[in-house]
Amino acid sequence: MMSKDQAKPFRDAHTDRAATQDAPDTPQTRAPAYKLAFADDEFLCRDELRPVRLQLELLKPELMLDEAGINSTIVLFGGARIPEPAKKETARTKALADLSSFYDEAREFSRLMTLKSKESDGKENVIVTGGGPGVMEAGNRGAIDANGASIGLNIVLPFEQAPNEYVTPELCFNFHYFAIRKMHFLMRARAICVFPGGFGTLDEMFEALTLIQTGRMQRVPFLLFGKAFWEGIINWDVLADSGTISDEDLDLFRFVDTAAEAMNLIENWETSSRRRKSPAAKLSPHSIHRLGSNFGRQSANFNVVR
Repeated sequence: MMSKDQAKPFRDAHTDRAATQDAPDTPQTRAPAYKLAFADDEFLCRDELRPVRLQLELLKPELMLDEAGINSTIVLFGGARIPEPAKKETARTKALADLSSFYDEAREFSRLMTLKSKESDGKENVIVTGGGPGVMEAGNRGAIDANGASIGLNIVLPFEQAPNEYVTPELCFNFHYFAIRKMHFLMRARAICVFPGGFGTLDEMFEALTLIQTGRMQRVPFLLFGKAFWEGIINWDVLADSGTISDEDLDLFRFVDTAAEAMNLIENWETSSRRRKSPAAKLSPHSIHRLGSNFGRQSANFNVVR
C-alpha cells in the first residue's frame, strides 16, 4: 500500500517555498518578480487578485471546519455594545444598559445548546458568533461554561479588533470580506438567533431572512430575542399591510425573550416546505387607514425636527 507521500509524485508547495529561502543572494533572486506567486504577499494583495482572495477566504474556514468534523452550527447574531449586567454602568446609554439582560440570555442559551452539542461529540449544533464583544462574547462564553467548543468569525475593522477570549482558538477565523463571512455563518446553520444590535446585526438578520424568504436557503428555526426591541425598531405589520412582504413571511421567525423559550422552540420548530408564491397583496380599508396613520405620525416627527 502506497504511503501518502508516495501517492503524490510532485514536489509540494512547502518544499519549494523552503527551497527559495536557500537560493543564492543575487540581484535576480532579490527581485519581486522571482518570488513564487503563492508566497508573494504583495502580489496576492493586488486589486486584480481579489477573486483569488475571495476564494481563499471561502476555502480556509471550510476546510478547517470540515477537518474539525463540525457538521452543523447554531448562529448567534447580536450587538457588540451590549454589556454584561455586572458592567452595565459602562453602557453609553440607559437603553443600552437595559439591554444587558440579553447578555445573560445569550450566555445561558449558548450553555444549554453546547450541552446538547456535546451529545454528538461537538459535531452538531456548535455555537458560532462574530467572535467580538457584547452578545458575541456571551455566546462564546456560554460554550465555555458547558466545557465545549465554539466558533468565532471575526472581521478586520478600524476599531475594537481582537477576538473575545472565549472563542475556541483553533476555531477562531479572521475575515477581510463581509460577504464571505456571512456565507460561513449560514452554510452550516441549523438555527439562527438574533439578539438586539445595530446596523451589523440588522444586515446579518435581513440577509438571512431574504435567503429563506426567496427559497435560496432551507427554512431553519429563526428566533428574535427581545420582542419589545424588535417591534420597537421595525414595524413588521406595515411591511405586510403595504404588500412589500407577504403575510406568511412574518411566519419565518418567532419572538422569544429567554434562553428556555428558545430551546423549546428549536426543539419543536414546525418546518414547512419552500414558501408558496402568493398573489400580490391587496390593502384592506383598515390597512390603508393604519398606513396613513403611520405615515402621518412620521411626517409630524419630521416637522418637529425640521
